[in-house]
Amino acid sequence: MTCYSLDGLTPVVHPTAYVHPTAVLIGDVIIGAGCYVGPLASLRGDFGRIVLEEGANIQDTCVMHGFPDSDTVVGRNGHIGHGAVLHGCRIGDDVLVGMNAVVMDKAQIGARSFVAATTFVKAGFQCDEQSLVLGSPAAVKRRMSDEEIAWKQAGTREYQLLAQRCAQSLVACEPLSAVEAGRPRISASSFRPKGEAQ
Repeated sequence: MTCYSLDGLTPVVHPTAYVHPTAVLIGDVIIGAGCYVGPLASLRGDFGRIVLEEGANIQDTCVMHGFPDSDTVVGRNGHIGHGAVLHGCRIGDDVLVGMNAVVMDKAQIGARSFVAATTFVKAGFQCDEQSLVLGSPAAVKRRMSDEEIAWKQAGTREYQLLAQRCAQSLVACEPLSAVEAGRPRISASSFRPKGEAQ
């Protein structure tokens, strides 16, 4: 990862978290246990504090930033889809933020809610737990079902395992010039952390 200390504040990454080498962490950034930070994510703690709580993931090309003295927080087991932008907001525990969604300053997304892909959440927006939030500007459309929450939780568990897989086996390499015979497929669901029965 590319990591910068700023004004004496150095990013903190829990030893069990995985941050991709192309991600950028600046200043007041705190990444908790079991988190995953994807390629080209930018977590800029150069004005406010940036926090990923335990088990959260933030995927490729996401941006987390905020105004001075703000906190931008993804709660426990939060799941932030590709290309999303979070600015000075609070994403509650077990929330899914869809691809290319934008969540603005002082917005608060209640626990176990879904913010649909490409949704624009205005500054100061708030929603109850287990809300489906979508549109531009965002509005609450309905309550999420327990089945939908279970589906989200299964996906988040795969990203928690991905953090372990990357820590154990992701290495830079040169590409092959041709597809090898009998090329295997990656199956995330078959992954077992080291020490677990195969």
